[in-house]
Amino acid sequence: MSAEILSPRVIRVPGNATTRDDAIREAGEILVDSGAVLSSYVDAMFAREASVSTYMGNLLAIPHGTNDSQDSIVRSALSVVRYDVPLDWDGNEVRFVIGIAGINDEHLEILSRIAIIFSDANDVQKLVDAANSDEIFDLLEDVND
Repeated sequence: MSAEILSPRVIRVPGNATTRDDAIREAGEILVDSGAVLSSYVDAMFAREASVSTYMGNLLAIPHGTNDSQDSIVRSALSVVRYDVPLDWDGNEVRFVIGIAGINDEHLEILSRIAIIFSDANDVQKLVDAANSDEIFDLLEDVND
């Protein structure tokens, strides 16, 4: 897998969005600002959401681009945004929005690692309770392995 896909600088606590679409934009702009994707990737994230919800359960949504957006990805990366007030994601509560961009099929491995963390209610509670982005990074840094 590519070098470091997650760093404390791409973790925002708390997020500013109040709607699903604003949250997708926020997570996507962090990826753009970090140099991981071109701005066209954010449009592909909206296209993916229009075709299938990226809500994953356990307070998590993972917006990502379509299969056709590979040429908008510079390097594999994540953005993480935690919201103090749950967002309505098509009728589901979301506190974490993790934007993902993966070169080739790396996004599948990254998704798997995130799913493992968010499948444990205790781990999710630790992420909810984390005081800042550094604490969230400490809980999620295994995705870099």
